[in-house]
Amino acid sequence: MDLHIKTGTGDQAVVAHSKPISLALAIACLVVVAISLRPGIVSIGSLIPALQQEFGLSHAIVSLLVAIPDFLMGALALPSPWLARQYGRDRVILLALCLLLLSTAGRAFATNTTFLMLTTSGIGAGIAVSGALIAGFVKGNFPIRAGFVFAIYATWIGGGSTMSAALTGPIAAWTGSWRIAAGIWSLVAAFAVVAWLILMGRTKGQTENLAVGQRRGIPFGVPTAWLIAIYFACNNFLFYALLSSLVSIYTERGVSLTDASFVLAALTGGAMAGSISFGMLSRSADRRAYLVLCAVLVLTGLILIGWVPSVWPPISSAIVALGIGGGFTLATILPLDYADDADEAAAWTALVLTFGYLVAATGPILVGTLRDTFGDFSSAMWLLVAVALLKTAIAPLLGPRAQRDISTQP
Repeated sequence: MDLHIKTGTGDQAVVAHSKPISLALAIACLVVVAISLRPGIVSIGSLIPALQQEFGLSHAIVSLLVAIPDFLMGALALPSPWLARQYGRDRVILLALCLLLLSTAGRAFATNTTFLMLTTSGIGAGIAVSGALIAGFVKGNFPIRAGFVFAIYATWIGGGSTMSAALTGPIAAWTGSWRIAAGIWSLVAAFAVVAWLILMGRTKGQTENLAVGQRRGIPFGVPTAWLIAIYFACNNFLFYALLSSLVSIYTERGVSLTDASFVLAALTGGAMAGSISFGMLSRSADRRAYLVLCAVLVLTGLILIGWVPSVWPPISSAIVALGIGGGFTLATILPLDYADDADEAAAWTALVLTFGYLVAATGPILVGTLRDTFGDFSSAMWLLVAVALLKTAIAPLLGPRAQRDISTQP
């Protein structure tokens, strides 16, 4: 049947099937897609020593393997809604996932630094475009349960990070090849392509290219949108800076590569746990208490990593990660809290992702440069603490939208 929806900004025509997509099927497919969106970045953290040895890269240069995807996740978030309107959101996401698949597989065959960076750019572009548009898919198909569904999706982004962080190092050690350890994650991307094809088949014509009325602009003039973006930027700056440096921090302290990889897995595993926990706990429109708690956890864990080495490394890493994972989920739900429809959700998300990831891209580069300049990670740890303090200061300002009753209840 055809469904016509009247909104405050113009009419929107939505063609809906009599049997809408099953929530369980949608969540299952979104989980598969989510798992694919970080291994191409996170796996590099365990492979940095091998890549430095094979290609002769400095800490600053090798950090680009994390910084480039971050940069593209920011730079491509803003034009992604336009691409979706021009060519169809679901088709654009499918092409982005295919690019992620091909680039992840191709990186395993890199014979020089240029090809290594090009395939890394393809990975970043695939993640950037698909990640920017999935919020609109969720808001359009599940407007009442958008927060709940998106929290699950965000949590399993952490799941993919954890898998790749925990397994990449051991796979490289077992096979004796960083190429196998890097390329194996293309299999996960292949499953994501299949999952998205299933979703496309079940949702065809329901919520894609919705608006025939006024389009929602990017909220450049909305202070709250910028506060969310800054909080998200701080959160991801810290995550990707640690992602690119944590293994090196601990191997320089005498920890083996395998054990350091498990410290990295504690970071990504803790992030997943934080995503689950804070996504479930934060069910009201006012999320400030949890946003502050996430920031304090990050600050505490950074102090332990930098200045209390007697604490078992995975514990310190996990404490940081709980705050980062929770902060990520809450910061990505906040734009949905303020959005009335799928198009507005995409506009807010585009601003948050653009600013957040562009800033986050500087994290690995700055940490790597400080390490090369001063010969250790002490100055870099002070930088990370300063960013965590800024995140803590912003959290109390992220109050709920006035007179809105928003819940993430399933």
